[in-house]
Amino acid sequence: MAAGKIDAHEADRDVGLVRRLLAAQFPQWAAQPIKRVPSTGTDHALYRLGDDQVVRLPLAWGAAKGLDKELMWLPRLAPLLPVAIPVVLGTGLPAEGYLLPWAVYRWLDGENPRIDHIADPDVLATDLAVFIAALQRVDLADGPVAYRGGPLATQDAQTRAALADLGKVVDTEAATAAWDAALRVPEWSGPPVWVHADLMPGNVLARQGRLTAVLDFSTVGVGDPACDLIVGWFLLPAPAREAFRAAVHVDDATWARGRGWALSLALGQVAYFRDTNPVIVADARQVIRAVLADHLPPLQRSNSSQTP
Repeated sequence: MAAGKIDAHEADRDVGLVRRLLAAQFPQWAAQPIKRVPSTGTDHALYRLGDDQVVRLPLAWGAAKGLDKELMWLPRLAPLLPVAIPVVLGTGLPAEGYLLPWAVYRWLDGENPRIDHIADPDVLATDLAVFIAALQRVDLADGPVAYRGGPLATQDAQTRAALADLGKVVDTEAATAAWDAALRVPEWSGPPVWVHADLMPGNVLARQGRLTAVLDFSTVGVGDPACDLIVGWFLLPAPAREAFRAAVHVDDATWARGRGWALSLALGQVAYFRDTNPVIVADARQVIRAVLADHLPPLQRSNSSQTP
Protein backbone atom coordinates (compact mmCIF):
# COMPACT_ATOMS: atom_id res chain seq x y z
CA MET A 1 0.00 0.00 0.00
CA ALA A 2 1.37 3.41 -0.94
CA ALA A 3 2.41 5.79 1.83
CA GLY A 4 -0.43 7.86 3.20
CA LYS A 5 -3.17 5.53 2.03
CA ILE A 6 -5.80 4.17 4.38
CA ASP A 7 -7.44 1.85 1.86
CA ALA A 8 -5.74 -0.44 -0.63
CA HIS A 9 -8.23 0.61 -3.31
CA GLU A 10 -7.44 4.33 -3.08
CA ALA A 11 -6.41 6.13 -6.22
CA ASP A 12 -2.98 7.76 -6.28
CA ARG A 13 -3.11 11.54 -5.95
CA ASP A 14 -0.98 14.57 -5.00
CA VAL A 15 -0.70 18.29 -5.71
CA GLY A 16 1.16 17.60 -8.95
CA LEU A 17 -1.66 15.41 -10.20
CA VAL A 18 -4.24 18.09 -9.34
CA ARG A 19 -2.30 20.73 -11.26
CA ARG A 20 -1.98 18.47 -14.31
CA LEU A 21 -5.68 17.65 -14.26
CA LEU A 22 -6.56 21.34 -14.02
CA ALA A 23 -4.10 22.32 -16.75
CA ALA A 24 -5.65 19.84 -19.15
CA GLN A 25 -9.33 20.36 -18.32
CA PHE A 26 -9.69 23.72 -16.53
CA PRO A 27 -6.72 25.84 -17.68
CA GLN A 28 -8.40 29.01 -16.40
CA TRP A 29 -7.80 27.75 -12.85
CA ALA A 30 -4.51 25.91 -13.24
CA ALA A 31 -2.23 28.81 -12.21
CA GLN A 32 -3.88 29.30 -8.82
CA PRO A 33 -2.16 28.09 -5.63
CA ILE A 34 -3.03 24.52 -4.68
CA LYS A 35 -2.78 23.23 -1.12
CA ARG A 36 -3.79 19.86 0.33
CA VAL A 37 -6.51 20.23 2.95
CA PRO A 38 -5.63 18.12 6.03
CA SER A 39 -8.40 15.64 6.67
CA THR A 40 -9.09 12.29 8.29
CA GLY A 41 -11.88 11.72 5.77
CA THR A 42 -12.07 8.32 4.14
CA ASP A 43 -13.82 9.10 0.84
CA HIS A 44 -12.12 12.11 -0.77
CA ALA A 45 -8.85 14.01 -0.91
CA LEU A 46 -9.37 17.78 -0.85
CA TYR A 47 -7.13 20.44 -2.37
CA ARG A 48 -7.83 24.10 -1.83
CA LEU A 49 -7.61 25.99 -5.10
CA GLY A 50 -6.90 29.68 -4.66
CA ASP A 51 -9.15 31.39 -2.11
CA ASP A 52 -12.61 30.28 -3.09
CA GLN A 53 -12.48 26.82 -4.68
CA VAL A 54 -11.65 23.27 -3.69
CA VAL A 55 -10.78 20.25 -5.83
CA ARG A 56 -12.27 17.01 -4.54
CA LEU A 57 -10.72 13.75 -5.70
CA PRO A 58 -12.56 10.54 -4.77
CA LEU A 59 -10.24 8.04 -3.14
CA ALA A 60 -11.98 4.98 -4.58
CA TRP A 61 -14.74 4.00 -6.99
CA GLY A 62 -17.34 3.82 -4.23
CA ALA A 63 -16.90 7.51 -3.41
CA ALA A 64 -16.87 8.53 -7.07
CA LYS A 65 -20.36 7.15 -7.62
CA GLY A 66 -21.91 10.00 -5.62
CA LEU A 67 -20.85 12.78 -8.00
CA ASP A 68 -23.79 12.30 -10.37
CA LYS A 69 -26.17 12.41 -7.43
CA GLU A 70 -24.68 15.68 -6.23
CA LEU A 71 -24.89 17.21 -9.70
CA MET A 72 -28.57 16.43 -9.81
CA TRP A 73 -29.69 17.24 -6.29
CA LEU A 74 -27.41 19.91 -4.81
CA PRO A 75 -28.91 22.80 -6.86
CA ARG A 76 -32.44 21.66 -5.98
CA LEU A 77 -31.77 21.20 -2.28
CA ALA A 78 -29.72 24.36 -1.70
CA PRO A 79 -32.59 26.91 -1.60
CA LEU A 80 -34.55 24.69 0.79
CA LEU A 81 -31.88 24.37 3.49
CA PRO A 82 -30.86 26.81 6.24
CA VAL A 83 -27.07 26.50 5.80
CA ALA A 84 -24.68 26.38 2.88
CA ILE A 85 -24.14 23.14 0.98
CA PRO A 86 -21.61 22.37 -1.76
CA VAL A 87 -21.81 24.02 -5.18
CA VAL A 88 -20.21 22.15 -8.10
CA LEU A 89 -18.27 24.54 -10.37
CA GLY A 90 -16.90 21.98 -12.78
CA THR A 91 -16.60 18.24 -13.27
CA GLY A 92 -13.46 16.54 -14.47
CA LEU A 93 -12.84 13.33 -16.38
CA PRO A 94 -10.34 10.58 -15.58
CA ALA A 95 -6.91 11.53 -16.94
CA GLU A 96 -3.20 11.72 -16.16
CA GLY A 97 -3.30 8.19 -14.74
CA TYR A 98 -6.13 9.09 -12.36
CA LEU A 99 -9.01 6.74 -13.18
CA LEU A 100 -11.95 8.41 -11.44
CA PRO A 101 -14.26 11.36 -12.17
CA TRP A 102 -13.58 14.38 -9.98
CA ALA A 103 -14.90 17.88 -9.41
CA VAL A 104 -14.18 21.46 -8.45
CA TYR A 105 -16.45 22.98 -5.81
CA ARG A 106 -16.91 26.37 -4.23
CA TRP A 107 -14.88 26.65 -1.01
CA LEU A 108 -17.06 26.81 2.11
CA ASP A 109 -15.58 28.49 5.18
CA GLY A 110 -15.67 26.86 8.57
CA GLU A 111 -14.02 24.18 10.64
CA ASN A 112 -14.95 20.62 11.45
CA PRO A 113 -16.08 20.80 15.10
CA ARG A 114 -14.76 18.27 17.58
CA ILE A 115 -16.78 16.97 20.48
CA ASP A 116 -14.33 18.35 23.06
CA HIS A 117 -13.86 21.74 21.36
CA ILE A 118 -17.36 23.17 20.86
CA ALA A 119 -17.96 26.62 22.33
CA ASP A 120 -21.66 26.05 23.05
CA PRO A 121 -22.71 22.45 22.32
CA ASP A 122 -26.39 23.18 22.93
CA VAL A 123 -26.39 25.87 20.23
CA LEU A 124 -24.72 23.58 17.73
CA ALA A 125 -27.16 20.80 18.69
CA THR A 126 -30.08 23.10 17.91
CA ASP A 127 -28.54 24.18 14.60
CA LEU A 128 -28.10 20.54 13.59
CA ALA A 129 -31.70 19.77 14.51
CA VAL A 130 -32.90 22.73 12.42
CA PHE A 131 -30.92 21.46 9.42
CA ILE A 132 -32.28 17.93 9.81
CA ALA A 133 -35.85 19.19 10.16
CA ALA A 134 -35.51 21.37 7.05
CA LEU A 135 -34.15 18.43 5.08
CA GLN A 136 -37.02 16.23 6.21
CA ARG A 137 -39.50 18.87 5.04
CA VAL A 138 -38.10 18.81 1.49
CA ASP A 139 -40.82 17.88 -0.97
CA LEU A 140 -39.00 16.89 -4.14
CA ALA A 141 -40.32 14.00 -6.18
CA ASP A 142 -38.27 11.00 -7.30
CA GLY A 143 -35.70 11.24 -4.55
CA PRO A 144 -33.17 8.40 -4.60
CA VAL A 145 -33.04 5.85 -1.80
CA ALA A 146 -30.61 7.17 0.80
CA TYR A 147 -27.40 5.26 1.38
CA ARG A 148 -28.38 4.43 4.98
CA GLY A 149 -32.09 4.98 4.59
CA GLY A 150 -33.16 1.36 4.96
CA PRO A 151 -33.81 -0.83 8.00
CA LEU A 152 -31.14 -1.06 10.66
CA ALA A 153 -31.15 -4.84 10.22
CA THR A 154 -29.34 -4.41 6.91
CA GLN A 155 -26.22 -3.70 8.99
CA ASP A 156 -26.45 -6.84 11.11
CA ALA A 157 -23.96 -9.04 9.26
CA GLN A 158 -21.19 -6.46 9.06
CA THR A 159 -21.80 -5.27 12.63
CA ARG A 160 -21.48 -8.80 13.99
CA ALA A 161 -18.38 -9.31 11.87
CA ALA A 162 -16.85 -6.21 13.48
CA LEU A 163 -17.84 -7.45 16.95
CA ALA A 164 -16.19 -10.79 16.27
CA ASP A 165 -13.02 -8.99 15.21
CA LEU A 166 -12.83 -6.66 18.21
CA GLY A 167 -12.89 -9.06 21.13
CA LYS A 168 -9.85 -7.52 22.86
CA VAL A 169 -10.40 -3.96 21.67
CA VAL A 170 -13.88 -2.99 22.92
CA ASP A 171 -16.41 -4.38 25.41
CA THR A 172 -18.00 -6.70 22.89
CA GLU A 173 -20.39 -8.25 25.42
CA ALA A 174 -21.96 -4.88 26.21
CA ALA A 175 -21.81 -3.80 22.57
CA THR A 176 -23.54 -7.00 21.43
CA ALA A 177 -26.30 -6.49 24.00
CA ALA A 178 -26.78 -2.90 22.83
CA TRP A 179 -26.84 -4.00 19.19
CA ASP A 180 -29.37 -6.76 19.89
CA ALA A 181 -31.57 -4.23 21.69
CA ALA A 182 -31.40 -1.85 18.72
CA LEU A 183 -32.50 -4.60 16.35
CA ARG A 184 -35.59 -5.25 18.49
CA VAL A 185 -36.81 -1.69 17.98
CA PRO A 186 -39.74 -1.36 15.53
CA GLU A 187 -38.75 -0.30 12.02
CA TRP A 188 -39.75 3.05 10.54
CA SER A 189 -43.39 2.88 9.46
CA GLY A 190 -43.85 6.44 8.21
CA PRO A 191 -43.26 7.77 4.70
CA PRO A 192 -39.61 8.08 3.64
CA VAL A 193 -38.12 11.51 4.29
CA TRP A 194 -35.04 13.26 2.93
CA VAL A 195 -31.87 12.50 4.89
CA HIS A 196 -28.22 13.36 4.46
CA ALA A 197 -27.21 9.86 5.66
CA ASP A 198 -23.60 10.71 6.56
CA LEU A 199 -23.72 13.43 9.21
CA MET A 200 -20.25 12.72 10.51
CA PRO A 201 -18.12 15.51 12.04
CA GLY A 202 -16.02 15.66 8.87
CA ASN A 203 -19.11 16.66 6.89
CA VAL A 204 -20.09 19.45 9.28
CA LEU A 205 -18.62 22.97 9.24
CA ALA A 206 -19.03 25.49 12.02
CA ARG A 207 -17.82 29.01 12.71
CA GLN A 208 -17.89 30.65 16.14
CA GLY A 209 -19.89 27.71 17.42
CA ARG A 210 -22.66 27.91 14.81
CA LEU A 211 -23.38 25.48 12.02
CA THR A 212 -22.42 27.11 8.70
CA ALA A 213 -22.39 24.31 6.15
CA VAL A 214 -22.95 20.60 5.58
CA LEU A 215 -20.75 18.79 3.08
CA ASP A 216 -20.75 15.67 0.90
CA PHE A 217 -24.25 14.90 -0.30
CA SER A 218 -23.22 11.75 -2.17
CA THR A 219 -25.29 9.69 0.29
CA VAL A 220 -28.40 11.91 0.24
CA GLY A 221 -31.84 10.51 -0.47
CA VAL A 222 -35.05 9.40 1.18
CA GLY A 223 -35.57 6.83 3.90
CA ASP A 224 -35.75 6.33 7.65
CA PRO A 225 -34.85 9.57 9.49
CA ALA A 226 -32.94 7.59 12.14
CA CYS A 227 -29.70 7.55 10.15
CA ASP A 228 -29.21 11.32 10.53
CA LEU A 229 -29.29 11.04 14.32
CA ILE A 230 -25.78 9.55 14.34
CA VAL A 231 -24.42 13.08 14.69
CA GLY A 232 -25.77 13.08 18.26
CA TRP A 233 -23.18 10.50 19.30
CA PHE A 234 -20.38 11.32 16.87
CA LEU A 235 -20.29 15.05 17.61
CA LEU A 236 -22.25 16.05 20.72
CA PRO A 237 -21.44 15.52 24.41
CA ALA A 238 -24.15 13.85 26.49
CA PRO A 239 -25.98 17.00 27.77
CA ALA A 240 -26.09 18.53 24.29
CA ARG A 241 -27.25 15.19 22.90
CA GLU A 242 -30.34 15.51 25.06
CA ALA A 243 -30.91 19.03 23.75
CA PHE A 244 -30.51 17.67 20.22
CA ARG A 245 -33.02 14.90 20.92
CA ALA A 246 -35.58 17.40 22.18
CA ALA A 247 -35.04 19.66 19.18
CA VAL A 248 -35.37 16.98 16.49
CA HIS A 249 -38.74 15.80 17.88
CA VAL A 250 -38.34 12.09 17.13
CA ASP A 251 -40.09 9.22 18.85
CA ASP A 252 -38.29 6.79 21.15
CA ALA A 253 -38.01 4.10 18.47
CA THR A 254 -36.39 6.44 15.94
CA TRP A 255 -33.94 7.67 18.56
CA ALA A 256 -33.06 4.07 19.47
CA ARG A 257 -32.50 3.17 15.82
CA GLY A 258 -30.26 6.22 15.47
CA ARG A 259 -28.22 5.03 18.45
CA GLY A 260 -27.98 1.62 16.78
CA TRP A 261 -26.70 3.23 13.57
CA ALA A 262 -24.07 5.12 15.57
CA LEU A 263 -22.93 1.92 17.28
CA SER A 264 -22.76 -0.03 14.03
CA LEU A 265 -20.77 2.66 12.23
CA ALA A 266 -18.35 3.14 15.12
CA LEU A 267 -17.69 -0.60 15.46
CA GLY A 268 -17.06 -0.81 11.73
CA GLN A 269 -14.63 2.11 11.85
CA VAL A 270 -12.59 0.61 14.69
CA ALA A 271 -12.43 -2.75 12.93
CA TYR A 272 -11.50 -1.33 9.52
CA PHE A 273 -9.18 1.56 10.42
CA ARG A 274 -7.48 0.41 13.62
CA ASP A 275 -4.11 -0.03 11.87
CA THR A 276 -4.33 2.92 9.47
CA ASN A 277 -6.27 5.86 10.94
CA PRO A 278 -5.78 6.40 14.68
CA VAL A 279 -7.86 9.59 14.74
CA ILE A 280 -10.94 7.87 13.34
CA VAL A 281 -10.43 4.93 15.69
CA ALA A 282 -10.12 7.13 18.79
CA ASP A 283 -13.27 9.04 17.86
CA ALA A 284 -15.15 5.82 17.10
CA ARG A 285 -14.21 4.29 20.44
CA GLN A 286 -15.55 7.40 22.13
CA VAL A 287 -18.82 6.92 20.23
CA ILE A 288 -19.02 3.31 21.38
CA ARG A 289 -18.52 4.36 25.00
CA ALA A 290 -21.24 6.99 24.67
CA VAL A 291 -23.69 4.52 23.14
CA LEU A 292 -23.01 1.92 25.82
CA ALA A 293 -23.43 4.53 28.55
CA ASP A 294 -26.81 5.48 27.07
CA HIS A 295 -27.78 1.81 26.93
CA LEU A 296 -27.13 1.21 30.65
CA PRO A 297 -30.06 1.35 33.11
CA PRO A 298 -30.17 4.74 34.91
CA LEU A 299 -28.58 3.47 38.16
CA GLN A 300 -25.71 1.74 36.37
CA ARG A 301 -25.24 4.82 34.19
CA SER A 302 -24.90 6.98 37.28
CA ASN A 303 -22.40 4.60 38.88
CA SER A 304 -20.44 4.34 35.64
CA SER A 305 -20.10 8.11 35.37
CA GLN A 306 -18.49 8.16 38.83
CA THR A 307 -15.93 5.49 37.93
CA PRO A 308 -12.46 6.96 37.25
